[in-house]
Formats: sequence, C-alpha cells, structure tokens
Amino acid sequence: MQCFAGNPYPLGATVHEDGVNFALFSANASQVVLCLFDSSGRETDRICIKQSNRHIWHIYVKGIGAGQRYGFRVDGPYQPHLGHRFNVNKLLLDPYTKALSGKFIPHDSHYAYDAGSKDEDLSFDNRDNAAYMPKSVVVDTRHVKQAKGPMRPISDNIIYEMHVKGFTIQHPQLDDDIKGTFAGLADDNIITYLKDLGINSVELLPVQAFFDEPFLQAKNLSNYWGYNSMCFLAPHPGYLAGDDIFEFRAMVDKFHQAGIEVILDVVYNHSAEGNHLGPTYCFRGIDNASYYRLHPNDQRFYINDTGCGNTLNITHPRVLQLVMDSLRYWVQVMGVDGFRFDLASCLGRESYGFDRGSGFLDAVAQDPVLCQIKLIAEPWDIGPGGYQLGNFPQEWSEWNDRYRDTMRRFWRGDGGMLAEFARRFHGSGDLFEHSGRSPSATINFITSHDGFTLNDLVSYNERHNDINGENSRDGHQENFSYNHGVEGQTDDKTINALRLRQQKNLLTTLILAQGVPMLLAGDEVGHSQQGNNNAYCQDNALSWRDWSAEENNNDLSDYCKKLIALRHRYPLLRHPHFIHQPESSKEPGLFWFSRQGEVMSKSLWSESQTRTLSLMLTGFLQGDSSTEQQALLLMLNADDSPNTFCFPEVAEIRRWNCVLHTQDMHSPDEEYSPKQCFELQDKSLMVFHAHLIRT
Repeated sequence: MQCFAGNPYPLGATVHEDGVNFALFSANASQVVLCLFDSSGRETDRICIKQSNRHIWHIYVKGIGAGQRYGFRVDGPYQPHLGHRFNVNKLLLDPYTKALSGKFIPHDSHYAYDAGSKDEDLSFDNRDNAAYMPKSVVVDTRHVKQAKGPMRPISDNIIYEMHVKGFTIQHPQLDDDIKGTFAGLADDNIITYLKDLGINSVELLPVQAFFDEPFLQAKNLSNYWGYNSMCFLAPHPGYLAGDDIFEFRAMVDKFHQAGIEVILDVVYNHSAEGNHLGPTYCFRGIDNASYYRLHPNDQRFYINDTGCGNTLNITHPRVLQLVMDSLRYWVQVMGVDGFRFDLASCLGRESYGFDRGSGFLDAVAQDPVLCQIKLIAEPWDIGPGGYQLGNFPQEWSEWNDRYRDTMRRFWRGDGGMLAEFARRFHGSGDLFEHSGRSPSATINFITSHDGFTLNDLVSYNERHNDINGENSRDGHQENFSYNHGVEGQTDDKTINALRLRQQKNLLTTLILAQGVPMLLAGDEVGHSQQGNNNAYCQDNALSWRDWSAEENNNDLSDYCKKLIALRHRYPLLRHPHFIHQPESSKEPGLFWFSRQGEVMSKSLWSESQTRTLSLMLTGFLQGDSSTEQQALLLMLNADDSPNTFCFPEVAEIRRWNCVLHTQDMHSPDEEYSPKQCFELQDKSLMVFHAHLIRT
C-alpha cells in the first residue's frame, strides 16, 4: 500500500484501477486522519492526510479497492460556543459514503463530551467509539449503466406512498430472507399487486441510511419511518437482503419494467446528530460550523427550523454540493425518477427567509439531470415564514394539506365548505394558477404516513398515541376526523357501513379531482393503526401492511381499483391545464350545480348549511385522438340525510350512465333520463358518464 497526494475532486471515495482517491471537506480542521478497517471491523491503518486544497483534504491510496472499509478522525478546536466540536477520538462517517458495513450500536462514546455531565461545553470525552460505529465502504460505480424510467408527465401519475419494510414484512408469498427489503419490494407478487391496483408511481419513505434518536433508544423504540438521515448516498442497511447496495437498483429496474416510477422521500433539512447535546457521527465532527446553521449570538446552539434539533446549512456551497451530488447519484446510478423533499421550506430559506430563487432551488432548476425528474415539496417547516404552499418554482409540485383538510371537513359534514371544496377539487387554482403553474402542481392527498389512516379517519375522534411514550401529546391534534358514533372498532353494522361509504367517498374525491392523487399504502384495504396518528416509532404489526386485510375488505379494494381505472380511462380527469367555463364547444368545461340541477350562483355558494353539490366535466374525455365529446357528472351528498338530486339541463345529453356509486341501501339503475330526479343516500355519491350529441 502506497500513498500519494491525490485529488480534491470528486469528494468521497473514488475507485481507480490501482487504488482509491479520498477527499473530505473541512474548513476548520487542523488535521484529518484516514482510518482503514478489515471486513471484521478491525482497524488496520491510520494515514494522516497532509494535502489540503481549498479546504478539501485529499489522498490517493494505492493497493486498495472496492469493498475497503474506512472512516475519518478529524482534529481541531473544541469550542462549542464558537461553533467548533472537533474530537479526534471519534470515528466519523464519510458524508459521501455509498455503503455502510457493520451495525450502529448506541453508546455514550458517540458523544464528543461527557454525556453524563449534560454540559457539552465544560467536558471532553476521550473514548474511542470505533467499535460501535458502522464503517464507510468504498463502492465502485464506474460501470453502472444509467437507468431509463417511464418518464411520463406527473399529471398522469397515481402516487402510492409506501414503506419498504412495512409493505413487505408480512407478505405470505415472499421468502423470509427478502421480507422487509428492496428485494422483497421487487418481488413479482408485489409488482403484480401494484399493477392490478392501477398504481404507476411509488413514493418510498426514506431509504437513505438513518439512525435512531437517543430518546427512542432509551424507550426501546426505533425510528420506523426513517426521517433521521445520516448518509445521503447510502441505502439504509436494514433494507438490504445482503451486502450489495445495487439490490436497490435492481428493484428500480424491476419497477421500470412494469411501467412504475420510483420516487424517494428524502431528508436534507436535518441530520441524525440532533441538538447541541446530541452525538457525533459525521458532520458535527468534520466541521460543525460549516455543515449546520448556528445561532449567531451563541454558536453552541443550533437553529431548529426542523423541530429535530438541528438544521443543515444548505446555503454553504459545500453542503449544497453534497445535496446536489446526492440527488444526481440517486438518479444516474440508482435510477430513481424523482424526489419528495421533507420540510422543503428549509431548503429554500436564505438568511432573510424563504426565497423561491434561493441557491438550492436555482441549482436544481439549472441542473441538466435534476430539471428532468419529478420534484415534490413538502412546503412547510416550523421556522419563521415556514408555510409556503403555492410558492415553489414552476417545475415543482407540492403536497397540498389544504386539499386534505377540505375534503375531510366536507365529508365530515362541516358547514360552509362548498366554495372551498370547489377550489380544491378544481386543482387549487387559487394557489397555483396565478404563477403560471398547472393542476399537477398540487399533490392531493387525504392521508399520508403522518396522521390517521383512512380507516382511522372515519373511526376515531381523538388520537390514541399512548404507546409512543409521550402521553398522546405527539401527533396532530386537529385531524378533522369523525368516529360516526363509536370511538374505534365496533360490531355495529350500521356504523361500519357508514364508515365504508365515507372511505369510498374520500377516495373518490381524491382520485377524480384535478391535480395528482397520492394514495397511502393500505388505505385501499382499510388498514388501521388503532387510532395512532403518529406511528413513526412503531416498527411492528400496528404499522405493517396486513395482507389478510385484503381478503376481508374486497369491497373497498375493488372499488379503489375501479376508481383508478376510471382516472386512467379519461384523460380529462388529469388535464394539463386549469379548466374553466369554455368559450367554445371544443374546449373542456367544468360546471357546478346544486342538487336541484341549478347552476351555482353566489347565493347558492354561500349557503353554509348546504352539504350537497354536483359538478360536470365536459370535453374529449378519451384524449386528443377522440372526435366525440363526452361528460362526467359527480353528485355528492355529504349530508346526514338522504337528498333528492336532479340532473342539470344539458341539451346535448340524451341519457346518463352510472359508472360508480358509494350507496349501500340499493343498487342504482344503470341508465337515467336527463330529466329524472332520484334520492341519493346520506353520505354517498354517484358518478355518471354521458355522450354529448352535437347537432
């Protein structure tokens, strides 16, 4: 083994024919040591890196290659009040590591200070933590071919939010050795299920390597969701069936072959190192003052716009470079089709506040790789001015919580919701259209990983999070849910029938609304978390997909399949532009009516006690190749009582055909006269189709 100066670029460990180049950024370090380990985790060599070019420490080690385990020890001042937390006794992960070897073991030696003192500024811990830390692994990506995904417009996507482990761990047809892994997710049984459901895009909860928070470790709980990332280029080891990280790429390729896109939920707003009393794994020990946003008056403390203890300093050019390099890696090497950015307001925040022209957002916009993929923002954080729904650049889509809350309140029966319902169903044009964005800017969802499941939304008035160990103080307090008479599960057939109708109603307005629908995995079969609306630490059957539930909820599952098929069948349900009153018969139209079939007027919109509404879409429903105009009509009864509905007067329609309904009292007729009126059951809806006859 021989050592040479090497090169400062690219950062991380780069494999060459006869060795490996290592490059690590640290602006404030006084010394950087490269530590090499064998496959058992035993340290074999320590090499002092002497070359530093523009704050990048680099060295070329000849005689090693892919599979080499390594880490860094970084020395410098330990002055927390000035933002410096160097401790050369701590083995640190490479921010650019692409794989990890060995398990993370919680231990007090991970703290740079004496963890028992509770004052990190007055103590210094000399213990070596290497025995308890996973090691970075050198990975050779030189010969990986770039993946080719379906590349469909996001307006055509049906997004399915799922958890790698939770979705597969209990599947009865998977081999035990691949349950809970990327290989399990790539199994034909899983892909067939998704295709039969009509899903063409999966959004995976975080798969970048993450650690459990110390406070969860103390309670024998774990971070099940994974929103505690530590290594932005490495797949989470717990999701690998073996040691090969390209198991992830093989999964992506299988999804692409089935016409399904893969979107990753990514966390670049904070790291697993926590607040000023947290452990040292990577960034904190490499260059705390560069990687994190610190309070200007006392740099011992972190700015906490994330609620997770720290906030990454995305405005620093090297931190921004790390995020951009990570994103390109997951696209070009691992093959993913897009990203959903957790707490994305953090990424767009400059020193003066959120800016849609921030360094990060501009960097993404001009990047020749990232400008072509799906970009989805969670448009809020807890920092000042953190709620930014509707304010991201044109190429972005955004999670729309106003859609979520409106649909929940409308079907719960809240008063005064008609106008707000119409705005959200129309694609939230009031939030997005003014800046030239399309309906695909809104990611519509009723439920997500964070909050009640669909079943629990109609079964619980209150959150029941006691098993999380926080006395049910965690999780959303206002869920706009309703238990319909009994809190939790019941044998009452009338209540259960009503709850089933409500789940179908909510799914219908989700799938048929303008915008991009996102379905939470398991909602199509009525998965319940027993009222827990913050199951982030429940890595157990409470959160895992119950595959036996599919057999018990065929009615809901079949209905969901029909809904999704309807959206795929009619492109007008996913129109690329906002639909308004048409100026000619050739343009698509969206019309709103009262249950009596009258065109909605200002006075009708303002009736606070009215809980019924009808809407009609007209146009070339089969796409641009169709020469026949058609119409879809949706009648909604969110009232607690049955109501009589009449069809709107449309001269070009001779008959209406019922294509979907959520009633359980009786089966509606298949055909209806345009002049016909009929009773629609309480808390139910009907969907009709008709041909427009032009004379």
